[in-house]
Amino acid sequence: MDADLLKSLINEKKRLPVTVVTGFLGAGKTTLLRHLLSKGNQRLAVVVNEFGTVGLDGDLFKNCGFCPKDEVEERIVELNNGCLCCTVQEDFLPAMEALLSRKNQIDGIIIETSGLALPKPLLQALNWPAIRSRVFINGVVTLVDGVALSKGSPVGDLESINEQIINDNSIDHFISINDLFRDQLISADIVLISRFDLISSKDFSFVKDEIRKNTKATANILPVSNGKIDPSVILGISNEQNNISPPDQNDHDHDHDHDHDHDHDHDHDHVEVISEHLRLETRIEQDVLKEILVKLVPKFQILRIKGRCWIEEKSLPLQIQMVGPRFDSWYESSFDDAWKPSKSGIDIVSLSLKEGVKEAIENSL
Repeated sequence: MDADLLKSLINEKKRLPVTVVTGFLGAGKTTLLRHLLSKGNQRLAVVVNEFGTVGLDGDLFKNCGFCPKDEVEERIVELNNGCLCCTVQEDFLPAMEALLSRKNQIDGIIIETSGLALPKPLLQALNWPAIRSRVFINGVVTLVDGVALSKGSPVGDLESINEQIINDNSIDHFISINDLFRDQLISADIVLISRFDLISSKDFSFVKDEIRKNTKATANILPVSNGKIDPSVILGISNEQNNISPPDQNDHDHDHDHDHDHDHDHDHDHVEVISEHLRLETRIEQDVLKEILVKLVPKFQILRIKGRCWIEEKSLPLQIQMVGPRFDSWYESSFDDAWKPSKSGIDIVSLSLKEGVKEAIENSL
């Protein structure tokens, strides 16, 4: 089959990762997104919904040079009709369908929600029949203002938040700031404590403890300064990063374990991300693999896992995407030159904060 035709057919079936970024006004969402857009090396589309800064966030993204000028208007969607979780059907779904009609031209979608938005309705919307087979949830990231929370408040500018609530007539949920904060935290796969460089070690420990009271046990809590963090932690592992497709056919046992992230642009993030690559011919079942991987998440503080699993008697490989314990999988074809076992096997890459994921998986099989 012609290589271009094969690539086209595969792209028609591929699911796009959707990353939801939430947090109150002033927590650092826009700063983080500008970093991801300019440093993530992915063709990203952004859905922006921040009441009170209509046009401003979009302009900040448009001017960061993340894509050719003739693509900017199609890659940035501004939803200005109020709080997105209250306008899902009217605004969000049509915007997503428009972006998904161009999915061969983008690698992923980031949704920046208003600080007043409840994350759960958005996540439920991603399961709507019209789009659920075309996307997967790449992760929910909640930003927390470390300085504000160290002083006892989840928001640094309560006056601006109250102004948002008063002026946004579309909001149909009435919930206190503290309850909304808890909702943002419990929905998060990753929590980023922003303005880390402005708080002491003692205050950071206090903030982390306060956050942990309201998160899932498996949520990873990481510091971030000026929005700078290894993009793969937020956006996921790209094929170019992990060399899953296409691999070196002559290096059957090749792996990237101990491939620590040493991007010196991110040294001040104080987060060392460990990448490990496991490629193994073995008999495996989907449910067994899921159980193994999910159990390892808290022990090794696994941020992400990406890869494929070939199951005997299945004509297509099982694509695997994980953020923390959130396990997404579907059967999808791979390129002809991708590594394949003779019968069954796995080819996965993990990002974690503790070393030993590869060995632990091998020992569990």
